Amino acid sequence: MYDTTTACIQTLPTGNDAHPTWVSRLVATLALAGLYLVSRWNYLLFHSLVEIFSIAVAGSLFSIAWTSRRYGRNPYLLFIGIAYLFVGGIDLLHTLSFTGMNIFRDYAYYTNQLWIGARYLESISLLLAFLFGFRARLFRPTPVFVSYGLATALLISSILVWKNFPECFIDGVGLTPFKKNSEYVICAILLLNIGLLFRYRARFGDYIFRLLLWSLVCTIVSELAFTFYVDNYGFSNMVGHYFKLLSFWFIYRAIVETSIEQPYKMIFHDLDRANHRLRDEVTRHRQTAEELRTALGEVNTLSGLLPICACCKKIRDDQGYWNRMETYITKHSEVQFSHGYCPECYQKELDRIDTHFEDRQVANGEYAGEAAA
Repeated sequence: MYDTTTACIQTLPTGNDAHPTWVSRLVATLALAGLYLVSRWNYLLFHSLVEIFSIAVAGSLFSIAWTSRRYGRNPYLLFIGIAYLFVGGIDLLHTLSFTGMNIFRDYAYYTNQLWIGARYLESISLLLAFLFGFRARLFRPTPVFVSYGLATALLISSILVWKNFPECFIDGVGLTPFKKNSEYVICAILLLNIGLLFRYRARFGDYIFRLLLWSLVCTIVSELAFTFYVDNYGFSNMVGHYFKLLSFWFIYRAIVETSIEQPYKMIFHDLDRANHRLRDEVTRHRQTAEELRTALGEVNTLSGLLPICACCKKIRDDQGYWNRMETYITKHSEVQFSHGYCPECYQKELDRIDTHFEDRQVANGEYAGEAAA
């Protein structure tokens, strides 16, 4: 489906892909199990691996979107590609500031503030992508890139330089009300994103739609998990990072991997839609032209000399039969006659009727009786 209501990007596994799919699932299961073992051995390493994966996905998404901006006309992909570059940058700082990395020594909980900042940026960007990505006019990527750069710089400065960003974690107490409420607000924004995803479902196709939906759901679960922990090394923190990993994995499957395996469906998606609409338009024009030719073939036109009787005005047809003029013209054109009287004929008809009645009265002797009296 490629028109305005059904254009989509679909990547559906086929029977030949069954074996690689099962292999991929097995590898993913083993990777998740391995990450769990790593978390039991060294949680800092587990956290770093999960964040590095999400940062790599964000960078790949930007790379594909920015490189293909001159060839494709996919504002949605371009917008979230730009946004995720800066989300990945904040996640990188979040990783470097995590408890135990010992890079930022003046404050131990920058990581929680950077997490909230990154998630706000991510959720709002996904919301804006629906507004910018599905409108008729293309936005200019350079101003968007500069705007995100400025917004990210201000956010990071408020945390690391000016230190006026609200606290998110207090040692010995746990999460602050701002941190918990922010997680709920982010979940609400993500729910709104899910609603918009359903609204624009036809533009993605079933496969991509399901992957994006699962990504948003996993992000919501991740945010909810981060409302419970009292320790950056706690169980809820680990669960939250697991679901963040799954969220970025679904994003990777939906956009990054799809664009590599089937670039003509992702990078040239809008071109395919335009070509299909053009083919539909040509087909409709051909059907209209054929209907017009059929209609013209059924319309007979009068031309040349018509043999007409000088007296009764009947017209002789090609078979030698004489037809009333109205009958002949109606048969050979789309003209329909509506009979009436012109003023002259109307008066003549009245005079004829009067004369007719006078003749009948004379014949009946009415005038003769009046003369005798």
